[in-house]
Amino acid sequence: MKAHLNKLILLLLLATGFTSCQVEDPELGPAPTEEQVKFSATPSSDNANIITFKNESGPVNRAVWDLGNGQTGAGDQITGTFPLSGDYVVTLTIYTSGGSASKTQTLKIAQTKPEMLDRPDYNFLTGGGSNIAGKTWVIEKDFPGHLGVGPASSSTPEWYTAGPNEKKDLGFYDDEMTFTLSNNLAYTYVNNGTTFANGANAAGLDGGGAGDDRTVAYTPPANMKWSISEEGGKQYLSISGGGFIAYYTGMSKYEILKLNETELYLKAADKANPANAWYLRLAPKGYTRPVVEKPLKTANLMDRFDATGTIPWRADAIVFKNNFDNPFPQGLYTVAKVGYYQRLPGEANQYGNLQTTLDYRLDLSSRNKFKMMVFFPGGNEYPAVKQQVAVKLQNSLAGGNAWQTQKEVIQQVPELNKWVELTFDFSSISSVTMYDQIVIQPGGEGHQTPGIFYLGLFELQ
Repeated sequence: MKAHLNKLILLLLLATGFTSCQVEDPELGPAPTEEQVKFSATPSSDNANIITFKNESGPVNRAVWDLGNGQTGAGDQITGTFPLSGDYVVTLTIYTSGGSASKTQTLKIAQTKPEMLDRPDYNFLTGGGSNIAGKTWVIEKDFPGHLGVGPASSSTPEWYTAGPNEKKDLGFYDDEMTFTLSNNLAYTYVNNGTTFANGANAAGLDGGGAGDDRTVAYTPPANMKWSISEEGGKQYLSISGGGFIAYYTGMSKYEILKLNETELYLKAADKANPANAWYLRLAPKGYTRPVVEKPLKTANLMDRFDATGTIPWRADAIVFKNNFDNPFPQGLYTVAKVGYYQRLPGEANQYGNLQTTLDYRLDLSSRNKFKMMVFFPGGNEYPAVKQQVAVKLQNSLAGGNAWQTQKEVIQQVPELNKWVELTFDFSSISSVTMYDQIVIQPGGEGHQTPGIFYLGLFELQ
């Protein structure tokens, strides 16, 4: 009977997978050797300077290429462009379950083909074939958004953009990046001894641990090359030898978002945080961007937050819901739908707000007062939550420093649990013409206490 019971228990354990933790992982395969790494190089039938490289090593987990011309990539097949004659050291690294191995071959390009160099992107980047010294680019420090960060899945720096000259004295603005058509597409990086590095990746340059962004002592390598490649319908600018452009994120390959005579806008991956992407805006050395002001306009600004308004609001570190059921359709405000504004807890959310950036500058000379309907529920944690609403006017062209340009008017909310009307008077700045951004902030700022508020009519009078 006991033996039968033991057998039954064993069968139950097997059925529930109890013994799965006792099964060892399969052994890794043997590490690949250099002899196993094989690849072919086949010139295009109509242009011997365009080469297709193919991994001939057999099945591998990953094949990574360095074509010796600044171009890198991954996959079993890659096409390289070599407009200049010379010897190029091509490296294929294969990865298997047992490890990795690399092999190099020297590719000889017999003839320079000038027609391959005469293309718009090359000419924009280098100044063209007649510009022997090449073209020097610098970070456009006076323009908002010259440095930014956002999600890797986006094409815009949604999380942060640097304001004009915000990163001064950090070893960033005096860097010069020169691209030439000569010397096999040479790239020169002059940083005057220091470089600005992303904190999570800075250890790759100074050996320290991860931390805040910092200035590091760094000497760029010599004999770097650049290349432009196309992958998946996108253009990429690559720097050879582990080189990079001005701000170190651990990567040497940049997606080209914009390239013309006066602008080079790049997106760089973040080696330490693959979910992030960094943005760099460069301009030719000595270039001054023309100032193009938004038109000055007296306009009808009105929103009832019931999905009929025309103000493009943007929620910043809050939860905002338009067309929300009015919690108290009585008294001064009986409409059915209003705006729901939720202030979030935590340090990262203590300056949350609702804002809009207009496509014109506000002319406040004749209309300079905002009327607003608000409802403050009694359940919020007052006085930690401020019983007030702030309306701020800002200049968006200041980028991350827009708050430094602002004019703020604060009104106290005299009663809870009922709709009240507030007026925000900006007549004292009626002659100021720089504001194109409006910020609404109920509940105060600089604290971490959450709260819920409702917004009704918002109107410029």
